[in-house]
Amino acid sequence: AHLAEYADTVIEIGRASASAGWVASVVGVHPWQIALFPEETQQEIWGEDPARKIASSYTPTGKIEKVPGGYKVSGRWSFSSGSGICSGVILGGIAGRRELNGTDYPDFTSVILDSSDYRIEETWNVAGLAGTGSNDIVVDDVFVPEHRGQSHVYYTHGLGTPLPGQELNDGPLYRTPWAVVFNLIIAAGAVGACLGFYDQWVTETRGRRTNYGMLLREEPIVQNHLAEAAWQLDASVLKIRRTANELMEYASGSEIPSLSQRAFWRWDVARSANAALDAVQALMRVSSGRSAFVDHPLQAKFQDAVAAGSHAFLFDDALAKAWGGRHLGAENLAAVHL
Repeated sequence: AHLAEYADTVIEIGRASASAGWVASVVGVHPWQIALFPEETQQEIWGEDPARKIASSYTPTGKIEKVPGGYKVSGRWSFSSGSGICSGVILGGIAGRRELNGTDYPDFTSVILDSSDYRIEETWNVAGLAGTGSNDIVVDDVFVPEHRGQSHVYYTHGLGTPLPGQELNDGPLYRTPWAVVFNLIIAAGAVGACLGFYDQWVTETRGRRTNYGMLLREEPIVQNHLAEAAWQLDASVLKIRRTANELMEYASGSEIPSLSQRAFWRWDVARSANAALDAVQALMRVSSGRSAFVDHPLQAKFQDAVAAGSHAFLFDDALAKAWGGRHLGAENLAAVHL
């Protein structure tokens, strides 16, 4: 499996349906992470149903407490895309502290729960990406055995430390850095949504006339807006594809990318998604005034793109600082999960 093929697939699905592309990105990347868990965990997840789908919510708004033999999990997690079609969920939280190579880190940990361990509260009343069903996950003091939890300290500060699942899954894909892969796939989902808007804008503009009856497609300024947006969107796709290829090249050579390289990759793909959204917003500004109506064909596509671009992993300011600071040799670096 190649990461670039997956990213391209997510983009094309999102181009046709932003919500479908988003779920394909978020839910579709989870098997890659679960494959890093012990064989026992993988058998529990996929032993009876190899096609079983698992949702997620990583923002540590709930509580994950380390206890003898595992973890005690409780609280509420939001934005769990595709949770209604999944039979389990990965939740993220800070499970105390963890020491690695003489340094003490906050122990951000992923735990995997079965659907019987939580309930879904339907809170997803939104303008964009409505079809993702990104509702809340609520957990009431559930015990999760230790083999269903995995520390992200090893994904970041200990990248290259063998993980249990890599005994079974030893291909290059499973040696790529977690945060960069997730950032890339989220960016692909957002760019797919932006391309869907672009396609709809072209369809609407081909037949649209000005108040004076002139076809807008004959207007040089409109043609220029289209050309600029097309260039920006194409650049976004190419940058995501380049990052995927570089990730696989590093992993194929069993080379561990530096923190600076990982920071650049995260910044690059997040900025690509934001550039795609900039193109969408520029086109929306030169759309018909009727695009303000909720039933206008562009309105839903626009809201999908805006919602996708609002994912926390795509806020690129901190990512720019994380890379820029390292590149300049600064000592006060942005705290970003790499």
